[in-house]
Amino acid sequence: MNDYLCPMTRWENYIIAAEKIIQDYNGAMPLHHYLKSFFKAHPHMGSRDRKRVQQLVYHYFRLGRTEPALPLRERILLGTFLCEQSHDELLAFFKPEWNAAAALTVDEKLALVQKQLNIFPFAAHLSAGIDASAFSRSFLQQPKLFIRMRPGREAAILRLAGDAERVGENALAFPNGTKIETLIPDKSWYEIQDLSSQETGLRFNPHAGEHWWDCCAASGGKSILLHDLQPAIHLLATDVRASIIENLRKRFAEANIRSYSAKVMDLTGAGLQASLPRTRFSGIILDAPCSGSGTWGRTPENLYYFREEQIMTYASLQRQIARNVAPFLEPGGTLVYITCSVFREENEGAVAFIEKECGLKIVESGVISGYQRNADTMFVAVAKKKAPEAAHHGRNVHKLRRAGQKESP
Repeated sequence: MNDYLCPMTRWENYIIAAEKIIQDYNGAMPLHHYLKSFFKAHPHMGSRDRKRVQQLVYHYFRLGRTEPALPLRERILLGTFLCEQSHDELLAFFKPEWNAAAALTVDEKLALVQKQLNIFPFAAHLSAGIDASAFSRSFLQQPKLFIRMRPGREAAILRLAGDAERVGENALAFPNGTKIETLIPDKSWYEIQDLSSQETGLRFNPHAGEHWWDCCAASGGKSILLHDLQPAIHLLATDVRASIIENLRKRFAEANIRSYSAKVMDLTGAGLQASLPRTRFSGIILDAPCSGSGTWGRTPENLYYFREEQIMTYASLQRQIARNVAPFLEPGGTLVYITCSVFREENEGAVAFIEKECGLKIVESGVISGYQRNADTMFVAVAKKKAPEAAHHGRNVHKLRRAGQKESP
């Protein structure tokens, strides 16, 4: 046992370290970054110690808004009891009666401790079709780690992937924390991408020679997926953050993608046309800035610090961006609107705005549910821009003539 954990038992020291982190952390940065800085400042903690303290901190935040009046230590232990599903040595030290019941269901555990869960207090804002109770309970478990096998690499990856679970044609699921790079050394063979995020690509349908704009590209996961579906497109990827575009370039280089354009652009202001290389695109991917509420199982600190009024702040930003980018869609073109949110204001509300205010026709929309399969929950909508009547008329005449028919007067 290292010096940091003496003279008390390591279980007591784990709890003390977790309490200090929770008390000092204010949500201003991602929790995993804060934990890295904490552990760097305590270099005598071994890898096992760091892992256990990290688990306790996440157990605390996985309870969301549940029992805010509970003492800090009791809340950590309650989170551990509800999140762990088998015997736990720390729980056995502090709460042996709870540890004996570790294999019970969540409902049985709650009945035992006589507690009520209020993990997710925003149920009134959920998109249609989401089971509020099941979604709330999903926060008690960390989602799985998913990869997307890139074209032509599936057989080679499957030989190396061990006991990974195949979920769909191109997706593999691993326990969270798996070191994928040690299993599959060649990074160009796969992309780390959530299962629901992969499924948004089913709506892209790109064709060779088309011009596509991934307008809120972030680090480029959707762009790489788009390119893998059809390498012979002309791709423009933009984001408002210069550092993110640099990350995108590195990620594209790792994926051996060279034929694309990327630039920094602010989509909230006027004058976008002067910054764009062209005025019409066959397809636009609008993976909109959002609350990220469908991914909070991975980052439960965001649930803990989120405030209800932020929903409309994101919804307003999404509408502003949609209004600004929609005019650059060519007639007959496709706009794919995506969020990783579960809030209807960011989802159905945005879809209604796009159809009413942006002159597009929604042809598909809905939630991609992940909370019952250890994945993120997302929303996707496909909108089409109506082709000019003359173009429709010309195509109809052409079809009639090819069929040997005469056009009606």
